[in-house]
Amino acid sequence: MSARLVWPALAALVLVAAPQIARPAPIVAWTYTVKPGDTLAAIAARMGVSPGDLARANAIDLDSRLVAGTVLKRPDPDDRPPAARHTVRRAPLPRAEPGAPRLVWPTSGAVTARFGAVVHGKPDKGIDLAAFAGMTVRAAAAGRVIFAGNEPERFGKLIVIDHGGGWATAYAYLGKVTVSEGATVRGGTPIARIGASGEAKKPMLHFELRHDNVPQDPLPALPIRL
Repeated sequence: MSARLVWPALAALVLVAAPQIARPAPIVAWTYTVKPGDTLAAIAARMGVSPGDLARANAIDLDSRLVAGTVLKRPDPDDRPPAARHTVRRAPLPRAEPGAPRLVWPTSGAVTARFGAVVHGKPDKGIDLAAFAGMTVRAAAAGRVIFAGNEPERFGKLIVIDHGGGWATAYAYLGKVTVSEGATVRGGTPIARIGASGEAKKPMLHFELRHDNVPQDPLPALPIRL
């Protein structure tokens, strides 16, 4: 399913609004299917990785011509040379970054894994929330759904919402997706049901906050729970 951002017609504003150039949607999923016109550099930029790392992860040359339909996997940070790993590591932010969307909790489950914790042998790029199957998952902030489908490598049923300004949230391991790509949602809008898809072994929600496709700790942007 395409993760391309589709803008709606703006009715009365369409004749007076200044022309805008749609930014390519970030690629949050673990794999990506090449489309006509894609380049290695453009895909790497949308994944937030270097072209060299993307090429190495898929055993191709940097100057290779991509064939539509080819499935590329995201580079695993643990597979990069040690020197490269040290240059890109980021400490968790103690406070929400300026400009971050004001979030609401996507579900009422307790946090079982925090940002940076090792889960399934890899540092968690978000937080994990325990929940019961069938519980409601809600949009953490207003935005537009840019991906709603299945990511078979790790995340299972996955939703990605673009909030503007380079900010996006992702909701993974879902049991049922109840929103479609292109839909505009408000913060708190029901978008899915809890499940155990992808690499999840029990009902739970994996939740990520990203800025320009760089993972951020979502907890500072969420309301404090008493």
